[in-house]
Amino acid sequence: MQTPVKIGFQGSEPSEALTQMINQEVEALERVYGRLTSCQVTVQVPDNHHRTGFYAVHVRLAMPGNYDIVVDQQSDHDDRLTMPQFAVNDAFRRAKRQIQDRAKKMRGETKTLHKRVERTLDEPEI
Repeated sequence: MQTPVKIGFQGSEPSEALTQMINQEVEALERVYGRLTSCQVTVQVPDNHHRTGFYAVHVRLAMPGNYDIVVDQQSDHDDRLTMPQFAVNDAFRRAKRQIQDRAKKMRGETKTLHKRVERTLDEPEI
């Protein structure tokens, strides 16, 4: 990666365990596609008073050709998102899928629905 990974926490102090987990996930993404140029991750921590909220993890990755991968994981009332480890894993799983899809397009490996057929109509004789 050309720039260091930027990790931010909203709603709490930075967590060393989550920071380490995020760095491991980024390393795994670099093994999938080694040409990532930058990565920014923001972890939104639920309100401390209620502890019934959901974690949200936002990932922005830059790829060559000015193409960004953006994962804005919002709470869809999945109880597993109350666990920060699950929220991080889920966000990076989504990012990995987008990277794989984009890399296939860049290599020209995507399927097309229909092949274009060039046709010419016989013109009537005059």
